[in-house]
Amino acid sequence: MFKPLSVFNRHRNAPALAEDADAPFFQLHREMNRLFDDFFSDFGASSLLAGGDGGNGARAIRMDYKDKGKTIEIEAELPGVDEDDIDVELNDNLLTIRGERKDEEDKDGVSRRAYASFQRSMSLPFDVDPDAIEAKFKNGVLKLTLPKPPELEARTKKIAVQKG
Repeated sequence: MFKPLSVFNRHRNAPALAEDADAPFFQLHREMNRLFDDFFSDFGASSLLAGGDGGNGARAIRMDYKDKGKTIEIEAELPGVDEDDIDVELNDNLLTIRGERKDEEDKDGVSRRAYASFQRSMSLPFDVDPDAIEAKFKNGVLKLTLPKPPELEARTKKIAVQKG
């Protein structure tokens, strides 16, 4: 019934869902997903193991995409994750962010451990030089900067709009 909402689609020549993104049902769908994500994330690490993943410990990563002209910036929220537990890879224009969150506590002779893994992949609409990608991690936010290829900029032309 609903198509997945994605800025980047898997079919390079097909348009992204930008024209459908403003439809009221897609807005409702997006807001309901965000509401449930926010609700369950308030329960801490133990809820990661019982998240909306069918019980396998995986969790969706909240991401924002920004087109900055010559680059695309992707910000992924990864609260409670250590920098060493994050893996970013690019394979045939498929960008994958994966990692693991560990929560261990020893209190009054009782040990509590919770582990949760996460992964999110997206198909990029253009070729990216893997050596040109910048990745920075600060305060639980991973920021990726992907340069657009020069031939993509050459194909883009601003069209003037005239009155009448």
